Amino acid sequence: MGSGVEIDGCALSGFCMGKVELRRAARYFADRSAARIGVPFRSVSVVLQRDDESAAVHESVCGAAGATDVVTQRYDPMPGEEPGIYGELYVNLDQARRAAHHRRGWSPDMELLLYIAHGMDHLSGADDADDSGYARMRRRELRWIADLRRKA
Repeated sequence: MGSGVEIDGCALSGFCMGKVELRRAARYFADRSAARIGVPFRSVSVVLQRDDESAAVHESVCGAAGATDVVTQRYDPMPGEEPGIYGELYVNLDQARRAAHHRRGWSPDMELLLYIAHGMDHLSGADDADDSGYARMRRRELRWIADLRRKA
């Protein structure tokens, strides 16, 4: 589908992949998410942040205090834009580095991919407000990551 995905924000220090690989992965997740709902992803910015920036966005967008893993912001198309998904993912690099140490056999890179897959899933309307929604999303996101790794 060729999703319009861009990577912005701070450098990926402490990660093995660079922004080119991260962009490729984010596009892959956007394409999987778009295929799930039959609506193309037109433009998504993935903004890489540290804890302090994440806390500010979390407060501003969600009204919640403190840093978080990923904040998803979806926008309606502007007049004249093609129908589809437009949005931003604010992804916390500090959180990805910390959380990876609590998962056996999991790297900060994998945690970062999980956050981006999760954000793309939310942009397509997936909801994890209850246990069954969370479980469905997590299974789908882990499958996307496994498929991406097999293709690499």
